[in-house]
Amino acid sequence: MEKVNFWQKKIDELSKDLNHKNNKYEHWEKTVLKDWISESKLKTRSGRLTYSVEDTAGTEDEMPGVYPFTRGIYPDMYNGKTWSMRMFSGFGTPEDTNTRLKYLLQHGETGLSIAFDEPTLYGIDCDDKRAEGEVGRCGVNVTTLKDMEVIFDGIPLDKVSTSMTINAPSIIIFAMFIAVAKKKGIPLNLLTGTLQADMLKEYIAQKEWVYPPEAHLRMIRDMMLFCTEKIPKWNYISVSGYHIREAGATAAQELAFTLADGFYYVDMGIKAGLKIGEFVPRISFFFDSSINFFEEIAKFRAARRIWAMVMKEKYGANDLRSLKLRFHTQTSGYTLTWQQPLNNIVRTTTEALSAALGGTQSLHTNSYDEALALPTEEAAKVALRTQQIIAEETGITDVVDPLGGSYYIEDLTKRMELEAYKYFEKIDHMGGILQAVKEGYPQKEIANSSYERQGKLETGEEIMVGVNKYREENEKPINILHINRKPELVQKKRLEEVKKSRDENKLKTCLDKLRGAMSSDNVNLVPHVINAVECYATISDIINVGREVYGEWKEPKIL
Repeated sequence: MEKVNFWQKKIDELSKDLNHKNNKYEHWEKTVLKDWISESKLKTRSGRLTYSVEDTAGTEDEMPGVYPFTRGIYPDMYNGKTWSMRMFSGFGTPEDTNTRLKYLLQHGETGLSIAFDEPTLYGIDCDDKRAEGEVGRCGVNVTTLKDMEVIFDGIPLDKVSTSMTINAPSIIIFAMFIAVAKKKGIPLNLLTGTLQADMLKEYIAQKEWVYPPEAHLRMIRDMMLFCTEKIPKWNYISVSGYHIREAGATAAQELAFTLADGFYYVDMGIKAGLKIGEFVPRISFFFDSSINFFEEIAKFRAARRIWAMVMKEKYGANDLRSLKLRFHTQTSGYTLTWQQPLNNIVRTTTEALSAALGGTQSLHTNSYDEALALPTEEAAKVALRTQQIIAEETGITDVVDPLGGSYYIEDLTKRMELEAYKYFEKIDHMGGILQAVKEGYPQKEIANSSYERQGKLETGEEIMVGVNKYREENEKPINILHINRKPELVQKKRLEEVKKSRDENKLKTCLDKLRGAMSSDNVNLVPHVINAVECYATISDIINVGREVYGEWKEPKIL
């Protein structure tokens, strides 16, 4: 079946289901509601004030842990094991981050999540002029393997799952992580964790790339092949909708563009010669949980159902692990406000509840001070305690998918699905998501949505408490984390010492071999990058070799 026909078939099925005649609602509307309130005064986005059992048609037999996994990928969900609690951590020097990671582990965090600063995210050394003032500012700085050795000093990498939010230089950071594990004597097959590495979303939303798309995608393919063979527990890519949403996308756009990216990576693995059951189970996802409570829950449920059905019906996957969409969630950053920042605790709690009720496998809760700065220890602890209170005190972990069967949730889930399938069809008509990105299609869609939302905030149609309603004059400032220039000085000094002690001839040989590997599409780059970082090549040393081979890229104009 042609892809476009597949998407159209799904659109037709869902449209028919959603456009059914709801006799119960129509009767209630005509006999009860009309005498109570006029249609013009209805304050609801869907145009409906309530839903009934007729809106749940087709979902009656769905159960948790059963295809298509709308209600959760495990039969017992949190009753068996609570979601992993990860706090996005990383700032200043590697020593600072090492201390924070140990602090969080001591206070009950069950997985590590590393944030890197802007120079690291762009593959720029700490002593580069472009890095001035940014070293350690919004995450930890990593310039050489020595920095990674310090970050993970005293941390048992074979016992703690580690997530690293890195994209353009992901293959380099990944190689450093492997090198640290090797130095610790840890077998690679014991390593567990996730590398973000999702470059398609960089071009769509976050805008942190170095090379043309094909070069970065080749590196993802090589990590996919390497991990499938040598690190079977490692998630080599986390397909990220979070940054798409934070750029201004709607929930439906986040869902559609994220899954479209995921399907592209599936196609890429198949083209590389891998079998679906070998590599697809290691593809994980990363979603935003925003402030519209029910919409977010429906989005998560729709994501699982779409992934399962497409993998089975389009790709022919028959092993359950390939059909199960696993995802990490982070509460929204763009809903945080610097005005009345303690209100952010309530926002984050609501968003965390959506993620838990939506069936996330892993969760990060933002700190209340993050609209102003990186979180203080106190703020990070409150964010972690928020998760712990939800997990331990509310009782929502007792039952799997407690909102399953809700008339509204089931209808909203279907509507999310329909919007996503419509986007899939449009993207296929354009030649696929890569071509759509090159033409700026998802970028323009997101820009339009962002503009529309900003207009609603400015007119007051959409409310943000403390921002455009219930504002206060002369707010008292809160304590925030201040990062001075010390990390930059420490990192420059460490880099200077590394450069003095490394074997330059050996390094040159490693970089020459890497250059040759990059010039040939048939050579896996991962072993060559590992060799280079073990020679204490800097992140720029390696990035610049790629620039020589691949060149650079500029995105299309969309406005």
